[in-house]
Amino acid sequence: MIAIVKSNFNTKVTSGLLNGCLNALNRQGIQKQQINIFEVPGAFEIPFMINKVLKFRTDFDAVIALGAIIKGETDHYHFISDSVTKGIMQITQNSKIPIIFGVLTCQNSQLAYARSGNDKKNKGFEAGEAAIEMLNQD
Repeated sequence: MIAIVKSNFNTKVTSGLLNGCLNALNRQGIQKQQINIFEVPGAFEIPFMINKVLKFRTDFDAVIALGAIIKGETDHYHFISDSVTKGIMQITQNSKIPIIFGVLTCQNSQLAYARSGNDKKNKGFEAGEAAIEMLNQD
């Protein structure tokens, strides 16, 4: 079983990440019924939900975090990017299962769209592949 924690903020981008991730998992034989998707309002809430999933569920073999943080005109981007990255890293260090970081931190929307489209550059696809690779570790 695989859990995906997906941010709904910047939904066009995060939906593209989710599609890419599901595509990668499906290519490796992971069926839809083996995947649970947990949605949160924004990237900041991703670490909370990962913690909640790990605390109350023991049937997951990996968790994939998907989100998009796009730089705007204020420093908000830096604070959120730093907090989410550190939050996920802290969980990863204490986890018995792989936690995959599929959160985009982009300087502008164009870069985010380029990393969430229907091609090899999709970060969600990369995250799905990383989850499979980690599950195949001895």
